[in-house]
Amino acid sequence: MRRAGAIAVLVALGLAGLWALDPAPPAPAAGRLRLATTTSTANSGLLAWLLAPFEAREGLRVQVIAVGTGQALALGRRGDCDLVMVHARAEEDAFLAAGHGVDRRDLMSNDFVVLGPRDDPAGIRGMEDPGAALARVLERGATFLSRGDESGTHLKERALWARVGVDPERRRGYLKAGDGMARCIEVAHQKQAYVLADRGTWLAMAPRPDLAVLVEGHPSLRNPYGVILVNPARHPHVNAEGARRLLDWLTSPEGQARIGAFRVGGEVLFHPLARE
Repeated sequence: MRRAGAIAVLVALGLAGLWALDPAPPAPAAGRLRLATTTSTANSGLLAWLLAPFEAREGLRVQVIAVGTGQALALGRRGDCDLVMVHARAEEDAFLAAGHGVDRRDLMSNDFVVLGPRDDPAGIRGMEDPGAALARVLERGATFLSRGDESGTHLKERALWARVGVDPERRRGYLKAGDGMARCIEVAHQKQAYVLADRGTWLAMAPRPDLAVLVEGHPSLRNPYGVILVNPARHPHVNAEGARRLLDWLTSPEGQARIGAFRVGGEVLFHPLARE
């Protein structure tokens, strides 16, 4: 018994000595936050610029999952991300209505443009209606390259075809890339095809592919982005607290100013949309 008591005292003294050397518990590792977003926000360089001060201040590492809008929302439905940043309002509203997301907020906007070969064999340069321009591309035997990936850009393209009552799937010259925006533009360059692209990705590409902006400026080409929290009631494992901190920062005056200050070659790529 005496020996056991002595051992207990020695162990206690040893633990006390260790505690004296390191009186504070170890700091928790920096948290992780998963943001599912579009290829355009990553390809343009915006996210690297936008997230750096947030990560440094909050001690959170934001894991960016850059996919099409359809895939980003699918990740949210499965609880495989903590928040989504996308650009397809009808799909965003359906995501919310089904209970997959909460607290959607307007974030920023840019616009779409129709790119094509500089010599413009379809003759669409300067056309006002982008849907009519797309229809003319196929009517004149030129090639149109679609992303074909259920991204926000692909959904916008389908809306433009619908505006003019054209089913491109039944037309020669309609091809699908099934890839992200930057890669789709590169393939259009290789094939000297026409393509619908977001202006941010186009302006950020270096070197710039040998294509030209042929149709732009129509109201139907406006491209607003929203940010949505994945519903923690549906997926209790998500980092709801960290996601809300990022949502609040993105839509704060500081976050919005940083979005507006992002430029490539002197060009503003995204315009802040959040309202106080």
